[in-house]
Amino acid sequence: MNITGKITGIPYKILLSENLRVVDINDFNINDVNPSCIVKDGKHSFAVSKWVSPKRTRSYPYERVYNTLNFSRKITIIPIIKDEGLDGDRDFIQWDTVSLMSLLDVFVVFAYYDEAVKNPEYSNKITGFKFDNKYILSKIQQIAQYHSSALHWNLNELNSNLHSIITKAKTAYTKIEKQTGVNLHNIRGLDNFKTKIGKEVETFMQFSREKAAKAQSLEILTAQPKESLSTLTKAKITITNYLGGQYFFTVDEVEIKDNTVYLIEGKHSKNSILPSKGDIKDGLLKMILYSNLVDVRVDGVKMEAQAALKLTSEKLKGEISSNIPIENRSAFLLDNAFSQEQIRFIDNLLEEAVENGFEVKINNNMTLKC
Repeated sequence: MNITGKITGIPYKILLSENLRVVDINDFNINDVNPSCIVKDGKHSFAVSKWVSPKRTRSYPYERVYNTLNFSRKITIIPIIKDEGLDGDRDFIQWDTVSLMSLLDVFVVFAYYDEAVKNPEYSNKITGFKFDNKYILSKIQQIAQYHSSALHWNLNELNSNLHSIITKAKTAYTKIEKQTGVNLHNIRGLDNFKTKIGKEVETFMQFSREKAAKAQSLEILTAQPKESLSTLTKAKITITNYLGGQYFFTVDEVEIKDNTVYLIEGKHSKNSILPSKGDIKDGLLKMILYSNLVDVRVDGVKMEAQAALKLTSEKLKGEISSNIPIENRSAFLLDNAFSQEQIRFIDNLLEEAVENGFEVKINNNMTLKC
């Protein structure tokens, strides 16, 4: 099953963002601050998030970005390359990550790691990665004086600065390999990446899309450990936005009823009564996309689309949904002995769903349908 859709704008009301710590720019070090924070530079303030890997499936980067979306100026720091050594992974920045951030009006600082230490548990793996903070500070200060859109900044950085950052990353990894004595992946891989993305954004887009489409096809065949699905039906969804960006996602679960396709993102917990906040917010970023789709087609047939976030746990009793009136939720909350903090979180989550036109289900029933 192949699903396509378009996004022409993203109206969305966020209710679950965290209270972010404020850091003065004179005290700012990207390696020490929280995953999301507010950076204050005189009269300028920015909501800043950081990724620990350019790969979006690692360490909940979407949660970090989600927590900044209520602010007018948003910056995210993404390493363009992360090489963990021969015993680990090597990941590269993808065009669709950049395009998604542009769509969400987030300025991207393409960064690189210039420090790391040997991982004591592996012969050829490094850990303790640190960004070049001085470089990142310079970029934040440039954004403070930048008077165009995040999209314009991101495209300009890709066109004018990406090759330079790859060169800086190559120099840094050569130094790290020498200092740690750890064998990293062949440094020529960075040269190949630099060559393949070319000097034009269009080349980078095509190269990244080919890789993302292959990864999407592999994911279709794989049930992730944190997914607890009613049908195990995964489907490809390719989203096109007005910026020309394409996102290659897989929908965890799909159901079709009465010419409506339900796009269901599933998050599951075995040991806790709810999936983690990181998992849930990762799912909410998908809801931001899926709830704003237009011109949705399933195998070429035009349909209405309904987004749904399904949270399951083996420890839950009963079920609740954002479609249930507030006055009918108390029995479920009492039966599961949620804490006051959890109740506030659930209330805000269900309200966010109602405000933005998608559905949230919380239950232990893997066979529950939309």
